Amino acid sequence: MSKEYRDLPLNHVRRSDREVTDEAWLKHMLRTEPVGVMATVEGDQPFLNSNLFVYDEADHAIYTHTARTGRTRANVEQAQKVCFSVFNMGRLLPADVALEFSVEYAGVVVFGQASVIEDEAEATTALQKLLDKYAPHLTPGQDYRPPVPEELKRTTVFKIAIESWSGKKKEVASDFPGAYTYDQIRQKDNQTVTSSL
Repeated sequence: MSKEYRDLPLNHVRRSDREVTDEAWLKHMLRTEPVGVMATVEGDQPFLNSNLFVYDEADHAIYTHTARTGRTRANVEQAQKVCFSVFNMGRLLPADVALEFSVEYAGVVVFGQASVIEDEAEATTALQKLLDKYAPHLTPGQDYRPPVPEELKRTTVFKIAIESWSGKKKEVASDFPGAYTYDQIRQKDNQTVTSSL
């Protein structure tokens, strides 16, 4: 008999053998992955927004930003429940049977409440955290001018308060027969395109 998934917690992982519950690992994924995807909803229509983000462990929150006006902000203003995900793909794993092909992966899914940060100081701090993540080698006030109030009027800064999360990963032995990366395929494809030009 199959489970009634609607009765299970949002962060339930079907493949318990691939579930990651180690909070240090979950936090590491959220600190280090470069791009996240936030799901919002308008009525019965889901929307995805891929964006840069920063995880703040002290606040147990994710910060991201978009334009001052747009679909993401409109959706968050009418329904604050969101889902946020980060992931990475490892090697592709061939098999003798098509259905058995697989891939190494790791990912975190977050469930929480998104809100628009209206306080100027809090928004500036969140934007600086984003800058610190993506440009840690540059110093504000020395290498670039930090955000100013006029610029804050052109952006929306979101805070996703994390309510629950789940992690999942699949790893296999390093000597898995025939394992390859997607980049290897892309390089071959790029070489083919270049040679045909």
